[in-house]
Amino acid sequence: MKKIFLSLMIIASSFVSCSDVLDKTPLDIISDEAVWNDEALIEAYLVQCYYHMSYFGNESGGAGWQGDGYFPAFVVNHVSDECLSQWRDWGEAMTGYNYKFGGLKIDGGLLDWWGYDPIRKINEFIEKVPESPLNQDLKGTRVAEARFLRAFSYFAMAKRYGGVPLILKAQQLTDPEEELYPKRDTEEAVYNFIISETSEIANELPEEAGSGNLGRATKYAALALKSRAALYAASIAQFGKVQLDGVVGIPAEKAKDFYQISYDASKEIINSGKFALYDQDADKVTNFKNIFLVKNNSEVIFAKRHDSSNGLITGGNGWAVDFFQCPRPQGWNRGNLDGPYLELVEDFEYVDGTPGKLNRSEVENGLWTMDKLWGKKDPRFFATIYTQETPWKGSFVDYHNGLLLPDGTIMTKDSYKGVLCTGDQDLEGTCFGVMKYLDESHDNMAGTESAWATSSQDFLLFRYAETLLNLAEAAYELGKNGEALDAINQIRERAGIASLKEISQDKIRHERKVELAFEGHRYWDVRRWRTATTELSRSFSGLRYILDYSSYTDDEKKYKLEILDNIDGSVSTPLFKEENYYLPITLSRTSSNPNMVENPGYK
Repeated sequence: MKKIFLSLMIIASSFVSCSDVLDKTPLDIISDEAVWNDEALIEAYLVQCYYHMSYFGNESGGAGWQGDGYFPAFVVNHVSDECLSQWRDWGEAMTGYNYKFGGLKIDGGLLDWWGYDPIRKINEFIEKVPESPLNQDLKGTRVAEARFLRAFSYFAMAKRYGGVPLILKAQQLTDPEEELYPKRDTEEAVYNFIISETSEIANELPEEAGSGNLGRATKYAALALKSRAALYAASIAQFGKVQLDGVVGIPAEKAKDFYQISYDASKEIINSGKFALYDQDADKVTNFKNIFLVKNNSEVIFAKRHDSSNGLITGGNGWAVDFFQCPRPQGWNRGNLDGPYLELVEDFEYVDGTPGKLNRSEVENGLWTMDKLWGKKDPRFFATIYTQETPWKGSFVDYHNGLLLPDGTIMTKDSYKGVLCTGDQDLEGTCFGVMKYLDESHDNMAGTESAWATSSQDFLLFRYAETLLNLAEAAYELGKNGEALDAINQIRERAGIASLKEISQDKIRHERKVELAFEGHRYWDVRRWRTATTELSRSFSGLRYILDYSSYTDDEKKYKLEILDNIDGSVSTPLFKEENYYLPITLSRTSSNPNMVENPGYK
């Protein structure tokens, strides 16, 4: 690195006064020598490294228009079996979603993140800081933080591409050709590196981030990464296959070892007593909502911090969840970007533990109140999903599309005796929306000129419930069924749903799907379990609510229901191909590096 541009100076201003910086350096650049001999600039450099961890924003692809202030933060939801993208007339809202139909080719474009630019910056930090004027203790902490970011970067690439080159020094143009054009390391080697790094840095990092360092890596963030990465590696070993001499895939005999590593890391977090399932509100729906609304609560291990300023217009750090996901009213008269599938809704059990799957032929006959249809659902359903009659901002969400008249006909336009035939929500979608992370008090009415009202809610990268789920999965695969059952039942008890009597692989996976819905896990889970070719290659459904006029006048609203099959469209069905278990390296990368082999199946 020869020069660091003005953006670094701007970041540095949060550590030192503007006049101090201007006294020391030119206005347009800061030299290497100045950076590595100035404590404030060193701190600013690391802040910038955090900023470049774009995937922290729910796998979004970068800053600005590629970041979590815009549509990219929702792509990982759209390509899973959780939901579709409902902004059908908006090209950028459909870009990622359109890959859902078997469209991922060798040129890539889906969830791509090739992190060697930030990794080079991190490597330089790791090399330079030991000789810097920072005090010795702070040197160790800051280098450990940088190593955490590097390990997380390699994990982000490994789960996308499999084996990638492990570059652990800041490359220079004068380096040997084999270093400038490296081969891909094996997938196992990359995961071993992540695990080794997190093991080494855990005790170099503070146990807690002080109030001035919230959002920085801690010991338990490192252990949480270790827990997750080892679980992924174990699954790939157990369910995947080795190809390209191990560049992708991990030998099956290594599965138990990786499960044990994940189990041990999860146990260390649990046994620390530093974290607990959030359980502060008597109402179970409110309690689950508040996991994502109450900052720095007992469940948060590591989060991406946000403020309410729009990152695209004002340079702030807000993200778009409230504005894009909320029901109407909304500034663009849209909202409801993600349309959860009826199949996901059915995955939420009833509070007594009975399956939540609807009898579809029965549902389409007769009339239903919302209480009869959904009233006994797992409280997490109401905290995760909104639908017809969900309370919202002093009113309720209204998806009804049609009036059932006394003569049995259905009226779909205008009104009948003063009753509107349609509600005010998106009637062409699934008739479900995402409640998780929504702050009902947030003002979502900003218009085009002021961009949109972005959310200050932190995005939870690691939370304690995931640690319990990781433990359950690893424990089960290691034959520790009692521990697996106990971990799952802790989560279910907090949720307000009946405990399980026995445990199985399917029950653990089901609990993970429900508990972690719309937190960016599902797409990666079905890939690592190698079930995506089944789970993501099928048609999905929505629901239509038709208001019964007679029940409305009797002040007890009932609805005729219609199942909307093939909700993604009748022309294309979601399709996940075998090769899509790894994203393509892409022609641009393999052509620029003759030693970079492409992933199987991409031609």
